[in-house]
Amino acid sequence: MNNRGTRTRILGVGLEILVPIALLAAWGLASAHSQSFYFPPLTDIFTAFRETWLFSRVPTDVLPSLERLFAGYFIAVVAAVVIGVALGLSDTARKTVDPVVHFLRAIPPPVLVPVGILVLGIGGGMKIALIAFVCFWPILLNTMDGVASVDPSLRETARSYQIPARDRLFRVVLPSAAPQIFAGARVSLSLAIIMMVVSEMVASTNGIGYFVLQSQRVYAITQMWTGIILLAILGFVFNAVFLLVERRALRWHRGARAGAN
Repeated sequence: MNNRGTRTRILGVGLEILVPIALLAAWGLASAHSQSFYFPPLTDIFTAFRETWLFSRVPTDVLPSLERLFAGYFIAVVAAVVIGVALGLSDTARKTVDPVVHFLRAIPPPVLVPVGILVLGIGGGMKIALIAFVCFWPILLNTMDGVASVDPSLRETARSYQIPARDRLFRVVLPSAAPQIFAGARVSLSLAIIMMVVSEMVASTNGIGYFVLQSQRVYAITQMWTGIILLAILGFVFNAVFLLVERRALRWHRGARAGAN
């Protein structure tokens, strides 16, 4: 069983590495002799990527984008977990705010940009607020569901042993809800990248989204593609790092599932 699991993991890692390489190779071969203005050869894009992002525009575009992304995401995670735990512990409170939560989360994120500009201006604060707003709802909903789904007998057992409320929260409720909280946080990470780009395209003077839009406007198509590839790389790296953190934080959960199976 262990050898089979090891072979499966090795095969999975191999596919994760080989499939992107194969796709890049196919793209490179298909575009090698391209004369299209809109789809330049992949080698030209890589050359422009090196000249553009390694590392001349890192302080002017990449770092401002990452600062907004992480600030908004961190605010959303903290606020959503705190509020979600409070609502998840109270059936009455959860049912009261449920219609409002579903109404607000249904608002398409791009339409919030004009409101954000009107209320907060075009500075970094507006972008951070929009990222936080968009990321807040998936984490909140998953936290509420995760806390509300904690086994009632587990809560009652902890209460019957007179475990303090603080210890019940941090040793019983949050660990039980952690898988769903991490699931919501992972979804929100993708939304954070999307909202970062959208907000920078509409009202900004720097950032990766601003660079992509300006390159399109001046018909610097090769440079535009480099910005798109950079965003894809960042999304891939952030997701990989998040999965590593999730695996370490939820190691006990995987062990429990393996034991049950």
